[in-house]
Amino acid sequence: MSPPACSSCSARKMRARQAPASPARGIDPMKTPQGRATLVFYVHAMAGGGAEKVMARLATGYARRGDRVVLVVDHRAEEWLGLLDERIEMAVLPQLPVLSTLAFAARLFTLAPDVSISALGATNLKHLVAALLAGRRRRAVICYHGFAEGEPSKLSQIGYKLIPVLSRLAAQSVAVSDALRDELIRRFHAAPARLRTVYNPASPEIAHPPVTAEALGAREPIVVAVGRLVVDKGLLFLVKAFAQVAYPGARLIVLGKGPDLQRLQSEAERLGIADRVEFPGYVADTGAYLSRARCFVSPSYRETFGLAVVEALDHGLAVVATDSGGPREIVNSPELGRIVPVGDEAAMAAAISASLSAPGDPSPRQRRSRDFTLRAAMEGYDRIFEEISPGFAAASSNA
Repeated sequence: MSPPACSSCSARKMRARQAPASPARGIDPMKTPQGRATLVFYVHAMAGGGAEKVMARLATGYARRGDRVVLVVDHRAEEWLGLLDERIEMAVLPQLPVLSTLAFAARLFTLAPDVSISALGATNLKHLVAALLAGRRRRAVICYHGFAEGEPSKLSQIGYKLIPVLSRLAAQSVAVSDALRDELIRRFHAAPARLRTVYNPASPEIAHPPVTAEALGAREPIVVAVGRLVVDKGLLFLVKAFAQVAYPGARLIVLGKGPDLQRLQSEAERLGIADRVEFPGYVADTGAYLSRARCFVSPSYRETFGLAVVEALDHGLAVVATDSGGPREIVNSPELGRIVPVGDEAAMAAAISASLSAPGDPSPRQRRSRDFTLRAAMEGYDRIFEEISPGFAAASSNA
């Protein structure tokens, strides 16, 4: 089997928007340095939500360690390209699902990677079909980053319904929290023995400077929330709860974009708090807002992990989160923040007010964020990769 023609380029060329388009080129199957592993990462695009961002961080981590990393995507996008190491090779598959799956199978057959890894329902499904066609399913790892309701596309829903089969065909499956792992086993009958939990690499590689309790307490009473403006993120619930926060001068800043913007703005106006609630839209550097805030809120109805929660802890902020799954595993002690029932406006308002009144000691929060570094995540994936791939195990011993 030979790979079909497919547009591919280095991450450096992909990032140069003004540069002329580079000619299509094949990926050299003989390029892997002796004694190093070849890893193939497959995602829909370098844009979207936290899953794509996590895969970009992992791909970069392995490339910087010296492994050969090939990133395969369905669509060109540039949102997360800045996270990619320039040594990562990229390939863009054809648009139609059937053609892209066949093209990916050809890539896997030609490259014969030590491990291939994908994320999200539809991509996992296509990955495993391609791995079966290429004879590489025993090196295929599929990762789940969200609850099924968060991936409504038809192909993703088929992928979730086939979890009883997919989890037994793949070499290993990964869930990004124990809450998600339990859900996949209980609801979708995933194979427990072949489903591991590996937390996301959420903490920045360069830690935020230490924050003192005095400095945190002296900040303006700003509350920050981060997420797509969609129903599942619970932002309408947050706006209603914030209307009950009586702390003097309290302001809410919601970072993100999505279809619910007008609805959220209208609700803030109806409640008479429009002058205290801001919607700046999508912001690439959320740290600029977190470094000014006194409190962070995660109001989701269902949350598998919580990248933004870890980033808030890295900035020393007290976190108020709903008991929605993953955040409870991150905010696992009272000194880190408060967990409130999902949908309980009064409890959310009281927790926000308490966090603004007494923001507490940032030190344990910043220490906790270090449990979710890229290095910690790679150690979790290394253990899986070494079990399924003798070649990867040998390469790791040379690292």
